Amino acid sequence: MVAAAWAVFYAAVEVTWAATGSTVQWKENSSYAPGSQLFLAALALLAGGACLASTRTLAKPGRVAVSTALIVALPVFVVGMNGLPIYFVTIATLSGIESTTGLAQVLLNTVGTAFLFLVGLSYRRRLRGDCPRCGRPHPGAADGPLVHPAASRAPRRTRVAVYVLMGGLLPWAGAKTIWTLGGNALGVAGDDWQRTSAVGASEPAKATASAGIDVTVLAAMVGIFLLLGLLYVWGQVFPRWTLFLSGRRVPRLLPLIPAWLTGIPLAMYGAALIIMAPFMAAGVLPKIKPSEPFTTSSGITWFVEFGGLAFGGLGIGLIVAARSYAARTRPVCASATATDTPK
Repeated sequence: MVAAAWAVFYAAVEVTWAATGSTVQWKENSSYAPGSQLFLAALALLAGGACLASTRTLAKPGRVAVSTALIVALPVFVVGMNGLPIYFVTIATLSGIESTTGLAQVLLNTVGTAFLFLVGLSYRRRLRGDCPRCGRPHPGAADGPLVHPAASRAPRRTRVAVYVLMGGLLPWAGAKTIWTLGGNALGVAGDDWQRTSAVGASEPAKATASAGIDVTVLAAMVGIFLLLGLLYVWGQVFPRWTLFLSGRRVPRLLPLIPAWLTGIPLAMYGAALIIMAPFMAAGVLPKIKPSEPFTTSSGITWFVEFGGLAFGGLGIGLIVAARSYAARTRPVCASATATDTPK
């Protein structure tokens, strides 16, 4: 019902923007065309109808239609939330919002992605004969008390994979730190970088830069903190340094929501950069003309690749860690655990 309400609201907003000719930024120097907004409105309504139908008993054609609608719609809205991390950084650093309607579009897509994913997951469980709430087969309604598993850290294989992915941050963060400290890298002089990056920067960004810390690197450290919480026990039980929260269970969605919402768009954005850089170097794609503070096309190309490794590594790492965290912390209905108890 909530997902259907989102679909109606989303469609109304898109139709209004298209009818009034509002500029809705998609990426830098690009905006949504009215036709694409009407398409998104129709797709949202189709997905909303599928969400309502997913709770009913349907014949095979109906089940196929619902599944198809959700499978088609979900990736579209996932792509639409791609700019979320960029808006997060600009808001966190008080750099100003470039497009209010663009931010609203990203948030609407993000909310829709979450709703459609949850509906799809519940629907898949229902088709398999499992409880739509906990995913386990058990008798009775799916509204009883939940049993939470004991806190545990991620398996060694998962931890190693996430640490390797985190290593993708090193070239990008290293280059930015060198420039912030006044050094030269990739044909860019530290003084030129500091002068260029200071233009339009917020006061907090200038303050961290004066301390030798790039604000975007600082934001990446927040992502690493989230990653570690997903891997280890202190991400499931508040540690001692949280004072009055110490020893309490961490709400499961507290780390999962930001992990999914930032991990998915970061992974897509990073993967695109990783693919683009070699093609630009080989001449398949046009090379980026150097602009301040860069002095060579090769320097920009390398930095694009570094950015891809950083964003892609952090995004995929968040997805991998969040998947492990979700599996390790998934509660089950008390009636399901009762059926597992030997008599």
